[in-house]
Amino acid sequence: MAVQLNHTIVAAHDKMASARFLADLLGLEVAPEYGPFVPVQIPNGVTLDYMDTAESISPQHYAFLVSEDDFDAIFARVREAGLTYWADPHHHHLGEINHNDGGRGAYFDDPNGHNLEILTRPYGSGED
Repeated sequence: MAVQLNHTIVAAHDKMASARFLADLLGLEVAPEYGPFVPVQIPNGVTLDYMDTAESISPQHYAFLVSEDDFDAIFARVREAGLTYWADPHHHHLGEINHNDGGRGAYFDDPNGHNLEILTRPYGSGED
């Protein structure tokens, strides 16, 4: 059986602004609204469907595996936007990136408090 993640719903206080935030940082497009959702399709076929909520949002973690060149471009946009970033998911290493598995990684928050991560090597794939 082939199982693939197709989409997930991302809670937001402003679905369009939140989708645009992610798409702009990752160099992607925001798709047209589909029902109550504003989708951002990731190149591997998974879609993040942003949906408005007036409720409190429990922050989630979304990690994006990117190439070295894409990391440079995305990280430059993170810094240009003046976003705070960390080398770790617990936000202990402010203003640093990590070099886990011989790659690079960084964490930053979206406008709803979701913890976003960019990394160039999957965990467990190389040297520490």
